[in-house]
Amino acid sequence: MHFTIVCIGKLKEKYLRDGVEEFVKRMRVYGGITIVELNESKMGDKAGNTERQQAVIDEGKRLLKRIPSQAYIVLLDVYGKTMPSEMLASHISGLEVSGISEMVFVIGGPFGVSEELRKTANLKLSLSPMTFTHQMVRLLVVEQIYRTCKINRGEPYHW
Repeated sequence: MHFTIVCIGKLKEKYLRDGVEEFVKRMRVYGGITIVELNESKMGDKAGNTERQQAVIDEGKRLLKRIPSQAYIVLLDVYGKTMPSEMLASHISGLEVSGISEMVFVIGGPFGVSEELRKTANLKLSLSPMTFTHQMVRLLVVEQIYRTCKINRGEPYHW
């Protein structure tokens, strides 16, 4: 399985960049992971709801353009399904057996994701009932992808 994360915004905090880089490095032995960062929509400091909604729509269109047509799309969504790591690993293993070779995790911007993107996703996944910044979610997702690879190979993750 080839994994890609398509996301809005660059990581601003060094500790998040360092964490993501560490898991990207660890993923090399499992076929790697590609991260595609798209710019956040430009808005003024006093942007209202209309401008925010337009930004979400614009970002959604740009995200969709970067997703390969045959990819299985996992949208990180606060309203998505929660599942333990073992269940996610099993889900990914089942997709591989059925011939899926490309999985794209999509992380929207700070104001959420478009309805068009929600409708396109094969799986809407919530990492937790708690809310995280869209930047923090990137670190959590790469760690979970790494963890699923370890689980699916029967390798220990915690010693």
